[in-house]
Amino acid sequence: MVERQLASRDITDARILEAMAAVPRHRFVGPAYRHLAYADHPLPIGDSQTISQPYIVALMTQLLEPKPEEKILEIGTGSGYQAAVLAHLGVEVFSVEIIRGLAEKAEAVLAELGYDRAHVKWSDGSEGWEEEAPFDAVIITCATAEVPPHIFRQVREGGRIVLPLGNPSTYQTLCVITKRDGKPHTERVLSVRFVPMTSKKR
Repeated sequence: MVERQLASRDITDARILEAMAAVPRHRFVGPAYRHLAYADHPLPIGDSQTISQPYIVALMTQLLEPKPEEKILEIGTGSGYQAAVLAHLGVEVFSVEIIRGLAEKAEAVLAELGYDRAHVKWSDGSEGWEEEAPFDAVIITCATAEVPPHIFRQVREGGRIVLPLGNPSTYQTLCVITKRDGKPHTERVLSVRFVPMTSKKR
């Protein structure tokens, strides 16, 4: 997976390649899909949600530029795989999931694998994680037409937000937003398609 799908494309950060090789992706998908866990496409994880393809996880991580000891907010825990990759890189991850069953399952897998720097909360992701703010960076793994104001306020000056920005019902643009002088500065990367952000806990 690492050589064919990541290093052969534009994933150049050696730390991220090592993390992608080390984190057992098959532990974050159901038994029926484990034989496809390292394939170059997303997979269903239940509740109409997916685990992103390995390349997108690696790309978003590389764009986030995580540094050891940073505090990173993740919106959309899903399977917990992205949080595991970030925790492996030495950051403190605070991940919010709106679907209770997914939050509990991800929390259990992360604990079993020893990723004690990844913290999961069942809550509305659009509200962020106020009590742990400010964050050095934010990664949003669900589609939204705009950065939720509560989340933007929780990012420190100079902090980064990586997210799929655009119409949640069609395609989005993967963007890197940097907070400068309290305002967003956006860099557009490529077209993507993510499941939409929702705001009703279930």
